[in-house]
Amino acid sequence: MKSKSVFTRMISLISAAVLAGFVTFAGVASAHVTVKPAASMTGAWETYTIKVPSEKEIPTTKVTLKVPENLSFKQYQPVPGWKTTTEKNDAGEITAITWEAESGGIEAGQFQQFVFVGENPAKDSELAWDAYQYYSDGSIVEWTGDEGSDTPHSMTVVSAEASGAAAPADHGHNSAGTAGSGTAGTDSGHAATDEDTAGSAQPAADSNANAAPAAAPAANSGMQTATLIISIVALIAAIGAWVTAARKRSK
Repeated sequence: MKSKSVFTRMISLISAAVLAGFVTFAGVASAHVTVKPAASMTGAWETYTIKVPSEKEIPTTKVTLKVPENLSFKQYQPVPGWKTTTEKNDAGEITAITWEAESGGIEAGQFQQFVFVGENPAKDSELAWDAYQYYSDGSIVEWTGDEGSDTPHSMTVVSAEASGAAAPADHGHNSAGTAGSGTAGTDSGHAATDEDTAGSAQPAADSNANAAPAAAPAANSGMQTATLIISIVALIAAIGAWVTAARKRSK
């Protein structure tokens, strides 16, 4: 009886551990900071959206996005309650953009979207979106890893054959259809200064008419899922071996 009681407790503990691991894995796998679209056309003025979920039990108070070297940053959309600042290099090109909450932030179970426009490179290339997520306790999650890592950066593939990307007529123009100069201007069109206060416009939805359709799920998600399945199978096999040994001892 004592052996059976120990066996029952062990099975309960192991089952709980497996369930907790699965829930944790599912939460992490779906809570990445992402930039969409995942595919776009060469030379297009693309409207990009960065989606920032808060995956901890404390608020996200700030996010910084590094601008890929081969992308020309043009404009950003002000977000109520968020202060927007930009960093520039010696040539006056915007190299990073930061959104910082003026109060509160992104609470647990919530997400926030920030929208901006960039001019894609003229040649086929890949844009790596390095992002830094700041929490209220001072911790930072660096979304800068390659595919397969725990904190991968988002990627956009730019090509001349990108299906559904902006038409050639859109090249060199902003999303409102007016000509863009490629230099910093005012909040009505371009990023104004190195430090701007958010306005009243609401962020756009994840998808838009000119955005390319999202590419297939990233390879890292498949790899993580496969790893989880293998781990569960190995755990089940270990449980089976333990049960067999326990039964032999009890006879």
